[in-house]
Amino acid sequence: MTTVINAQAESSFKSSKYVQRKPFYDFFKRLFDIVFSLVAIILLSPLILIINIAVKATSEGPVIFAHKRVGKGGKTISIYKFRSMVVNAEELIKKFTPEQKAEFEKNFKLDNDPRITKIGNFLRKTSLDELPQLFNILKGDISIIGPRPVTEAETQMYGNYRDMFLSVRPGLTGYWAASGRSTISYK
Repeated sequence: MTTVINAQAESSFKSSKYVQRKPFYDFFKRLFDIVFSLVAIILLSPLILIINIAVKATSEGPVIFAHKRVGKGGKTISIYKFRSMVVNAEELIKKFTPEQKAEFEKNFKLDNDPRITKIGNFLRKTSLDELPQLFNILKGDISIIGPRPVTEAETQMYGNYRDMFLSVRPGLTGYWAASGRSTISYK
């Protein structure tokens, strides 16, 4: 099903009026992304190591969590984060109360999510869970600045703006982060 969705997204994207060729800008933005992410990884490596140890010491499972998101042109990408939830987090959704399920379906998250670990709560509040996305920037999956990388289901919330949203590379930070981050709705 993902292949069908991505084929539809790519087809829609290729015919989009939002595609513009700007090679000079794209080259220097990508160069900046590479240099910035490399320097940040080097400078933050002690902190990254400490967080790795803290996540591993406080909960079972892998340290890094990869989540499927939609990138530029509808391409499926894996966004890396420090794992902030218990290992079987997806299975626990089935055990949510009706109120929790309704909140989760509406916002794609819960205010008081019981699946979040203690260290995960701290990492999320400080946005340190997103440090592994520096490797996404280095790979070229995302940029430093751009719209929030979202799931396929979330792209539907953009309505008529979906093609415009998919015409650019998602980012680690952007207008959404400066304007309220996770408190912003799709309306």
